[in-house]
Amino acid sequence: MKTLKNTFIALLLIFSFEGKAALIDTVLTHSAAMQKNIKAVVILPDNYKTAKELPVLYLLHGYSGNYADWVTKAKGVEKLADQYNMIIVCPDGGFGSWYWDSPIAPDFKYETYVSDELVKWVDGNYKTIKDRKGRGITGLSMGGHGALYLALKHQDIFGAAGSMSGGVDIRPFPNNWDMAKRLGKYAEQPERWEKNTVINLLHLLTPNSLTLIIDCGTEDFFYKVNEKLHEQLLYRNIPHDYLTRPGGHNWPYWTNAVQYQAVFMSNFFKNAR
Repeated sequence: MKTLKNTFIALLLIFSFEGKAALIDTVLTHSAAMQKNIKAVVILPDNYKTAKELPVLYLLHGYSGNYADWVTKAKGVEKLADQYNMIIVCPDGGFGSWYWDSPIAPDFKYETYVSDELVKWVDGNYKTIKDRKGRGITGLSMGGHGALYLALKHQDIFGAAGSMSGGVDIRPFPNNWDMAKRLGKYAEQPERWEKNTVINLLHLLTPNSLTLIIDCGTEDFFYKVNEKLHEQLLYRNIPHDYLTRPGGHNWPYWTNAVQYQAVFMSNFFKNAR
C-alpha cells in the first residue's frame, strides 16, 4: 500500500487474472466527503501496458450489493474489457445509498464519491481518457437509477449513461430498499423524493447532450417505471436506445444485458473521438 496524491491510497493486485485476459485489481480508494476508505474493482484490458489512454466504463451494483458483484455474479464480465478495449470500474455504492448525497446520513455521500472523488482517483492512477468523451456509466437496479442520476446531474463528467432494470422512478416504492433512510419518509419529505428521482430530472437534458441506453425485462417490477421514462424521453425528443425482452430482476438477465451496454458504450467512445 502506498500514499498517493490527493490523499488517496490504493491496494493493488489483491487478485488478478493475467495472460490473454483482462487484469482485475481490487483497489482501496478514499472518500474525503465520507471520511472513509472504499473498495472498488478495476478491470484492465490485456493490452493496458502498451495502451496510450483508454475509455472508462463505470459499472454500478444494486441494492444490498457491493463492488465485487459484477465480477463474482456476472461470469465473464471481465472479458468485455478486452473485447472493447476499455477500463471497467466497479465502485462500491454502499448497501443502499441509491448513489445520492444523503441530506440526513453524512456517511452516505455517494454522488460526490462516484462522480467526483472516484473519477479523479481513476484518472490519476490509470491511463484514461480524461474527458466526458471517454467516460460512460451504467448499472443494475439501484445502480441503474444511480448511473442515470449521476450522469444527468454531471454531464460534464459522463458522456454516456445506461440503466439495466433501473429504479428510475422511486416514488411508487416509498417503503422499500432503505430509500427513506437516505431521504426521509416520503410523506414527510416529498420535495426530496421529487427532486431525487431520475424521471423528474429530464429537464436537465437537451437532445444529444447525453448518450443514453435503457434496458428492462418485461417481467421486472421496475418495468412500468422504465416504460414511463421511455415515453417521457420520446415526448421530450431525447434520443435514446430502449431495450425490453422477457426477463425478471435477476442476475441471468443482467449478465445478458451488460453485453448490450458494453457494445453501446464502445460505439459511443469510438464516435466521440
